[in-house]
Amino acid sequence: MNFAQLYPITWPRCLEAKMPDPLNDLTRRRMRSQVRRDTRPELALRSELHALGFRFRVDYAPEVDLRSRGDIVFTRRRLVVFVDGCFWHGCPEHATAPKNNAGWWRQKIRANQERDRRTDSALESRGWQVIRVWEHERAIEAARRIASILARD
Repeated sequence: MNFAQLYPITWPRCLEAKMPDPLNDLTRRRMRSQVRRDTRPELALRSELHALGFRFRVDYAPEVDLRSRGDIVFTRRRLVVFVDGCFWHGCPEHATAPKNNAGWWRQKIRANQERDRRTDSALESRGWQVIRVWEHERAIEAARRIASILARD
């Protein structure tokens, strides 16, 4: 499967237009300051995994031709961990629906979820195990879940 098959350019209609402008300058600054890696949940999970004796790669592309980077990757064990934010990935427990540009955000989050499913299936078809951890999960519990999967191999 190649890149074009995995990531077809079939954006929802509302995403074809440019991203809507934030309500005000404060909102704009907050949105621009969102970090892509080394978030608090990632750091906490990495710390717990390290304390359990595991070593891993951070922000690593498990397959060069796929457009995805795992937050934590165990290359020898072929295990990829994604730490998903509740807002950006539509957590069933904690996701919130923005009131401003609600339709655009609904489609954006749905597109994120669809991309996550495509990424999971692409990696799994190439022999990788994929674990998704929500940002609200306790780091020690997520680390134990990951450790139990690694112990099985």
